Amino acid sequence: MTQYTALAGHTRFQFKNLATLMAKASPLRSGDILAGLAADSAQERVAAQLALADVPLKNFLNETLIPYEQDEVTRLIIDSHNTLAFAPISHLTVGDFRNWLLRYETTSEELQKVAAGITPEMAAAVSKIMRIQDLIMVASKCQVVTKFRNTIGLNKTLSTRLQPNHPTDDPAGVAATLIDGLLYGNGDAVIGINPATDNLQAVTELMKMLDDVIHHYQIPTQSCVLTHVTTHIEAINRGAPVDLVFQSIAGTEKANNGFGVSLSILDEAYDAALSLKRGTVGNNVMYFETGQGSALSANANFGIDQQTCEARAYAVARRYNPLLVNTVVGFIGPEYLYNGKQIIRAGLEDHFCGKLLGLPMGCDICYTNHAEADQDDMDMLLTQLATAGVNFIMGIPGSDDIMLNYQTTSFHDALYARQLLGLKPAPEFDFWLQEQGIVDQFGQLLVTDHLPDPFAQAVNDQIKVAS
Repeated sequence: MTQYTALAGHTRFQFKNLATLMAKASPLRSGDILAGLAADSAQERVAAQLALADVPLKNFLNETLIPYEQDEVTRLIIDSHNTLAFAPISHLTVGDFRNWLLRYETTSEELQKVAAGITPEMAAAVSKIMRIQDLIMVASKCQVVTKFRNTIGLNKTLSTRLQPNHPTDDPAGVAATLIDGLLYGNGDAVIGINPATDNLQAVTELMKMLDDVIHHYQIPTQSCVLTHVTTHIEAINRGAPVDLVFQSIAGTEKANNGFGVSLSILDEAYDAALSLKRGTVGNNVMYFETGQGSALSANANFGIDQQTCEARAYAVARRYNPLLVNTVVGFIGPEYLYNGKQIIRAGLEDHFCGKLLGLPMGCDICYTNHAEADQDDMDMLLTQLATAGVNFIMGIPGSDDIMLNYQTTSFHDALYARQLLGLKPAPEFDFWLQEQGIVDQFGQLLVTDHLPDPFAQAVNDQIKVAS
């Protein structure tokens, strides 16, 4: 393995291998400190970033961070690498790659052409030597469009996941939140419920409820009950109305084993979902969630820093052409991202790396109540991600998830971002909102003394059914 050196001030620093160099170059975060991987000083971090900038991109193909023989995610990364797509940037160092990404001449089309040639480690490496404005600028040029019953990721759009969670999966409680969110123009990315239990019968009932609402009122969106992928497979086998198959994923084989999944299981789920052919405008059928620190929390990071492990999870996601990929950035807690500053940086890194790799990235802009963060920090990240072209965010009443007990973004936050930046929902969903009298042709929420018809009947019917 290659050793790397760099001079910072009057001190020369040595880094024994590429994994160590990547870890030491990472902006400070509590998870890397916990793992004993972080730079010992700001001076060492700068030296590592200087050394990393001089590393040729080709090195990441020749020096794997986790041995090929020991890890199926590594094998996936190497075996699926597209050498033709890589050719235009194959002569660059990490620092040159940063400069190339920031050039005026590097357009969305150019980035789409090279995406399959970029490995997660290359994306993570270049992010480590970028400022926040760099991450925003490059990500804003990466357009990734996906389709199921509507079209997500187009320019000048911002979609939302309507998240009607309830601590007991009570249908009336779910219905109330569902209707509330739709009336605020939320839900075009997906109507997605985190179930309180993985019980197949309970999960299937939620699937049927969402399916009934979507089809009866012809809402151009998709549903997902975020149960385990194996539960999804069994539900499909029993004829349940599954739109999107969900799974949390990580960047190492061992960490994915901790989630109870492997590439072979995901392959089976993907094939099962495709066979249903439930999409009307496209057939992107998978929904993945990720988050920095998941591999470390499972003792499955193999000495790799948490941001690089996170980027490796995107190789798993990319294999399945997902409709949605969501980094749940602050949910894992302050042990991994200590405060608002670290959460903001991580969210922008994740979005940048995912988009660079060709993924439809969204972000659950969130924090737990024991983190050194507050809603002002989330407003900062929301505004930055919306500027950077994030595909979707979460929509939850009052920003407070009463089932998962964490703080995220509200229905109103989506309205703020759309109004501020002139963004609209997915076009099919936007047309439906106008038909229902919920928004006008400019995307502005209509304020009336009564619920718009015919949606008023939908509200009353659904509450009666749920009760």
